[in-house]
Amino acid sequence: MLKKIIISFALLLVVNINADEKLEKIVLSGPVASVSHPLIHMVKTGALNDIAKNVEFKLWKNPDELRALTLRNRADFIAVPINVAANLHNKGVDIKLLNVSVWGILGMITRDKTLKTLADFKGKEIAMPFRADMPDIIFEELVRAQGMDPKKDFKLKYMSNPFDAMQNLILRQVDHALLAEPAISIALKKTGSFPLKLIAPDLYRSADLQDEWGKVFNVEAKVPQAGMSVIGDMILNKKVIKRFNEEYEKSLNWYKNNPKEAAKMVVEEMPMLDELGVEESIKHVQLNTVSAQDSKADLEFFYKLLEKNNPKTIGGKLPSDSFYF
Repeated sequence: MLKKIIISFALLLVVNINADEKLEKIVLSGPVASVSHPLIHMVKTGALNDIAKNVEFKLWKNPDELRALTLRNRADFIAVPINVAANLHNKGVDIKLLNVSVWGILGMITRDKTLKTLADFKGKEIAMPFRADMPDIIFEELVRAQGMDPKKDFKLKYMSNPFDAMQNLILRQVDHALLAEPAISIALKKTGSFPLKLIAPDLYRSADLQDEWGKVFNVEAKVPQAGMSVIGDMILNKKVIKRFNEEYEKSLNWYKNNPKEAAKMVVEEMPMLDELGVEESIKHVQLNTVSAQDSKADLEFFYKLLEKNNPKTIGGKLPSDSFYF
């Protein structure tokens, strides 16, 4: 009897030691966009040091790099456009959506201040980043719902990323672009159109795609665009996921409430950005961490539109319930 008690105690001790043992490394990954900025804060403040010996941030520059990181399990937590997350899930990748944190980040920017809505850009050449991914997808859904053909009624000049589109705009190779923050604010800054109190700015903020979404579909003026996911073996580690979710929400709130300090921190990690532009961008982005489960209604509304009009973008069907963490 005593021997059994000793063995049981020893096993319990081993379990407790393993439970408290830190992971060697956690890799967080994301693009230059706002969804990633809280991840940088988490790394710099050591937010996950209680559960990992090393926490690293890894930048992805385009959707192809994102897919490669995910398929090869080179990250544990990764910021994703919500259509890409669904697409990967439907293709059998071990991925679960943890939250939606970006609900509004897209807008038109133009040299013509008379253009106020997407319909006003009919027949115009528009620089468009990420063909067949966000924001191209949202643009297509909005113009289709208004009876327009995205391919025939607009001259879309596709770019590999928002900053290439921004450069085309700044260099006057195009007069209109659909951009995501912070690229909009940075373009305004670089062309002397920032702040907007200038008498004759070179560029103007135009149609807000989230506002158009609300009006066109008679819903709230927000679109579930990007959030955080967990991939691979990390899906099984509920303790680490819980800690990640807690710290991501804290860092997102800090980012929203401390724009000056946040911009400085982000540009230290991403020197291709502009500090004043990032600071200005924070007030123009709808950032709110909502769990995947609590976002499900908004997500499925969006996914059903894509399933009807562009099913390839989500892997041909709605993601299963297991997709939502």
